[in-house]
Amino acid sequence: MRKKKLLENISNNSSGKSGLVAALDVGTNKIVCLIAKLEPNKREKNGQKLQIVGFGHQMSGGVQGGTIVDLERAEMAIRSTVETAEREAGENIRSVIVNLGAPILRSRLIAFDVSIAGHKVSELDLQRIFQPANLESHKKLNNEVIHTIPVGFSIDGNRGIRDPRGMYGERLGVNLHTISGKKGPIRNLETIIAQCHLEIDKIVVAPFASALACLVDDEKQVGATCIDVGAGTTSVSIFFDGELVFVDSIPLGSRNITSDIAKGIATSMSNAERMKVCFGNAIPSANDDHEIIKVPSEREDNSLEDIQITRSMLIGIIRPRLEEIVEILGERIKSAGFDKVAGRRAVICGGGSQLPGLPELLGRHLNKQVRIGKPLYIEGLPECAKGPEFATSIGLLSYSQENQNLALDDFSQLSSRSERGLGRLGQWFRENF
Repeated sequence: MRKKKLLENISNNSSGKSGLVAALDVGTNKIVCLIAKLEPNKREKNGQKLQIVGFGHQMSGGVQGGTIVDLERAEMAIRSTVETAEREAGENIRSVIVNLGAPILRSRLIAFDVSIAGHKVSELDLQRIFQPANLESHKKLNNEVIHTIPVGFSIDGNRGIRDPRGMYGERLGVNLHTISGKKGPIRNLETIIAQCHLEIDKIVVAPFASALACLVDDEKQVGATCIDVGAGTTSVSIFFDGELVFVDSIPLGSRNITSDIAKGIATSMSNAERMKVCFGNAIPSANDDHEIIKVPSEREDNSLEDIQITRSMLIGIIRPRLEEIVEILGERIKSAGFDKVAGRRAVICGGGSQLPGLPELLGRHLNKQVRIGKPLYIEGLPECAKGPEFATSIGLLSYSQENQNLALDDFSQLSSRSERGLGRLGQWFRENF
């Protein structure tokens, strides 16, 4: 049915031609589709703003730990979500911006150069240095580059150059932040989207999208860390001097906490989730030993019998898993050399971020000032989609607004980056690379 409707409307309902932008967030716990219309922004000359016209949201299927494990179930969930958003928008979409959230990401800072033979650096030279062929030697086997983000230039070995255009030299160099992922999960994602009769405008890694939704410009400039605690994964992204310089992801999330509770007190996952949401905390208190929680127990003989546990017992199950996640993230950041660049500010988002006491726990372990990320405001966004658990979905739309020409890669925004300057980042490169 969807294919027939799409073919009937393909001539005038392309996401590009109709002024529509669609974001598809494929997560372990939920699937979200947002359809937005680009409209003139009266506050900015020649500016545009997004207005939500369609919203679809349902429980995920066929996804574990951010990875597609069942093609049929995942396709059904995506189809249903997209069709819900299309009905609300009153239009069909042809393409989507989709997230890659699996813990298969590889974040690298690389440097290479090309000959400019003593002439003045031109736009053509910049295009040449960003040719995909230049990245081939830096690819890891079975990996595919998703983002290429320029974070500094050099001429004849002199680093820290903000904008090389118009300058003379023999060799033009660039420092790139490349983000790549395993080919297999990427191909599975592409296959699912194609089976839903959609095209992919752009794949955006989930930690990048979440950060775009939750970090303010000041935080991106001074250095900040965004931590997205999802159901099956926890990801981290670091901004410095306005640029994304590091991402990582681990296959642990809030669903692991729920599973720990279910196993620890012999109850169902649904009961464990309810306990986590209603009584869970990352930080113990003096009254926890005196607060009693009644829990339905599920035994092998199918008999049901309520058991009683103290709140301190529940927190004793929750806290070790949270500490494990935080410690792994801290080690990943430190080993990559970004512990100082990340600054003192951290923002947490994702469904797991709403657990009471988590900001305090993160602040203690990472030595940072932590706040819960409230995604940026988009007109028409339903009230139920304004929480931190929808950060990735909203961030995908934000990415589309910052990169409206989706046929180009991230370096298409080079001019604006150069105008902002790469001074501090260039200095950091000189000191560390």
